[in-house]
Amino acid sequence: MSQAIRLGISTCPNDTFTFHAILNGLIDTRGLDFQIELLDIQELNDRLFADRFDVAKTSFHAALLLADRYVVLPSGSALGFGVGPLLLSAQPGSQPVDDSQLTLCPGKHTTAALLFALFYPGTTRVEQTVFSEIMPQLKKRQADFGVCIHEGRFTWQDEGLGLVEDLGQRWEQTTDCPLPLGGLVASRQLSAETICNVQAVVRESLEYSLANPSGALPTMRKYAQEFDDDVLMQHVDLYVNDWTRELGSVGENALQELSSQAKSVGLIEANAPGLVIAS
Repeated sequence: MSQAIRLGISTCPNDTFTFHAILNGLIDTRGLDFQIELLDIQELNDRLFADRFDVAKTSFHAALLLADRYVVLPSGSALGFGVGPLLLSAQPGSQPVDDSQLTLCPGKHTTAALLFALFYPGTTRVEQTVFSEIMPQLKKRQADFGVCIHEGRFTWQDEGLGLVEDLGQRWEQTTDCPLPLGGLVASRQLSAETICNVQAVVRESLEYSLANPSGALPTMRKYAQEFDDDVLMQHVDLYVNDWTRELGSVGENALQELSSQAKSVGLIEANAPGLVIAS
């Protein structure tokens, strides 16, 4: 008898690349029946807080707040150097100064929002909006700044917007760590055996796509905001790396640094438990 696993992943290309084989029934799932929802990252975060998933991709900011309820899987994460969100401006050359200005972030519990709070505290007003709406709203001058993630990192220059700062680059210079954006978490209610099986299936699905990257393109196109194949593969090249295969000690150190930085500015409680990576 198969075991149902409520799985949530994002629609961004690195996730659909990683889960291509699972989404299309191309590998053995070890008796697990994955009931998959593909959602915007903030929707994933919100549903995870509401216990709607057994396993899900989530922002590491959200994962820090849920560390007592979920463990991090070793595979499936997005972290690295040169992968961070970009702070863009509607008017090239302008800077965040005060609350007469408005900055759009892609969700309260995203790592992008955490970085803006770390590096631009007490500056502009902040509103949360779906990531795919941030650049269009900036183009219409409905906001002054926006923290841009996903495919927009590669296309913002075509939209006539300005670059204020690469927030990931600031993180790297401050911490000497790769930036941990998001990862897969599993509920502590699952048995150790089930978590181990989920991890093994995710790793096999990732290896399947890495062995034949172009084979995953139809799945990536189906859910992407950008449909240009070169942009999709740029996204994969940037966000899928050795730390996606296995977080390892470098990834674990980066998560500890994120926790420390978040605690230093009160974004999580000082006595909050740390993230645990499933063995």
